[in-house]
Amino acid sequence: MTQLDCTVSSCMYCKDNYCSKGDITISGKNASHPGDTCCESFQERKDGASNSNGHPSATVNVDCEAEKCKYNENCSCHAGHIGIAGGQACKCQETECTSFVCR
Repeated sequence: MTQLDCTVSSCMYCKDNYCSKGDITISGKNASHPGDTCCESFQERKDGASNSNGHPSATVNVDCEAEKCKYNENCSCHAGHIGIAGGQACKCQETECTSFVCR
């Protein structure tokens, strides 16, 4: 599992910079820098609703579609720690994996 620091406060799975989903998917098949990636698992928190999808955890399983990322091994992230940014994103394309490093 990968340690995750998520700062996308508008995501229904984010609480205290942790994720309660348990697993996430990073997209960006042809990404060459972090801005070309996004957290496909992002779901916007509507109407100030609280996170009701489990317990937030510092570690998650990360499926990675970013083929050019040096941490991607067989579509799985093998970085010890990753960051997801996007602040007040309204859709997944407004998020990114800040730990992406092109091979």
